[in-house]
Amino acid sequence: MFENNNIVGQPLFYLFIAASAFLSMVFFWGRRKNRRIFQDAFQALVDTVNPDDQTFTTIGGVVGYHANLLVKRKSPVSRVDATITLLPRQSFLYMPVSFVIMRFDRLFVTVYLRSEIPGEGHLIERGYAGFRGPKITNEQRLEKESVRWGKLDFYLYYDNLSMREALHRHLSDHPDPGGIRHIALVPGERKGFVFLIPRMGRVGEMFGPVYQMMVSVTSTGKKGKNP
Repeated sequence: MFENNNIVGQPLFYLFIAASAFLSMVFFWGRRKNRRIFQDAFQALVDTVNPDDQTFTTIGGVVGYHANLLVKRKSPVSRVDATITLLPRQSFLYMPVSFVIMRFDRLFVTVYLRSEIPGEGHLIERGYAGFRGPKITNEQRLEKESVRWGKLDFYLYYDNLSMREALHRHLSDHPDPGGIRHIALVPGERKGFVFLIPRMGRVGEMFGPVYQMMVSVTSTGKKGKNP
């Protein structure tokens, strides 16, 4: 008992209490912040896709979530899957390490299209392509050019002129990429991919035009095949 009283009187004891209280505050703040980011992002996807059914799953505590949005009615899109991975804001000690490795929050969206895609195309930000970015399977057979989108440099890959024109038209109509770092259309799988940095209140304005472009490309291709 006497020894415990001595410990309580030591400055290190109060420092330990203050540090514990600080880490607890960071934990609850970080958890709330991540929850707000994922809810904002997924609500924007729901508002854009307008699904008939939706499922949300936690895949990493407060740093990972997955969404399945199903469209059962007649639509160019049958399903949209999304995965969001968030910086561990709830962990003051691990956050600096994760920031160096991961750099930012990430939202990956896969759009499953019912119609054939008339060609393969990619828009990928140069920095993302060089920093542990995705590998484009058919890169060797695709044409490649550098384009400026807003304040960022992107690579544009395409296998036919109609796909090139569609992607250039998207750049012209939407001069600010926001958090978008990669757009892909893969004809063999009838899939569209979008990778973006989810920013509060801006996911809808970033993803919505890309989603409409993907739908438009498949509709145009279908009309071209059946005049």
